[in-house]
Amino acid sequence: MFLHLRPISRGTLIANLGTTAERGSRLIAEGFADSVAFGRPYIANPDLVERLATGAPLADVDWKTVYVSGPRGYTDYPPFRRLRPSELKL
Repeated sequence: MFLHLRPISRGTLIANLGTTAERGSRLIAEGFADSVAFGRPYIANPDLVERLATGAPLADVDWKTVYVSGPRGYTDYPPFRRLRPSELKL
């Protein structure tokens, strides 16, 4: 899609639609996009920028709580926390 859009776009082209960090980086590096937007991953990952920068796993969205009233599913996802060596159970 971006291969088609880039030649006809006169402005800033922002890639989205399920873009991963790897795909977004590739689209920017190859000149097919100027920026990348992440929508759905932010719902379950309030610390998305840190997770992408460190390679931490992404949490899955609890789709049963999306588009329902109340804060559940929007404000209760915990940030990623790496275990310290002393916390590992071997």
